[in-house]
Amino acid sequence: MDGRHRLDPADEGLIAFWRERHLCTLVTLRPDGTPHSVPVGATLEGGTVRVITSASSAKARNVRAAGASGLPVAVTQVDGRRWSTIEGRAVLRTDPASVTHAEELYTARYRPPRPNPNRVVIEITATRALGNL
Repeated sequence: MDGRHRLDPADEGLIAFWRERHLCTLVTLRPDGTPHSVPVGATLEGGTVRVITSASSAKARNVRAAGASGLPVAVTQVDGRRWSTIEGRAVLRTDPASVTHAEELYTARYRPPRPNPNRVVIEITATRALGNL
């Protein structure tokens, strides 16, 4: 597939790639509109990407500042020539059920996360997927 092509977020090849253990890069926008890019562990489930993080992290603050309408973001993972970017709108989830679910998904893809009583979830509803798989 040519990297200029869009992928369906429900495509089995895309889902399989997002089950492999790869670190990702999350790009959020600061309140002044400049990009903030950081390495993260991310999971994809049913068209939703989840990133666990501390409530005080810059990425969480950027998403929180956007409010209920969410923040446009992009999450990318690369493995040699294979890559995938998922774009969408991110909101911050702080409720225990959302945090626990995201921790379970993270554990299945990576390993159990270290304990963090200030953990939150950046939840991204996919609006577009691009890649070369």
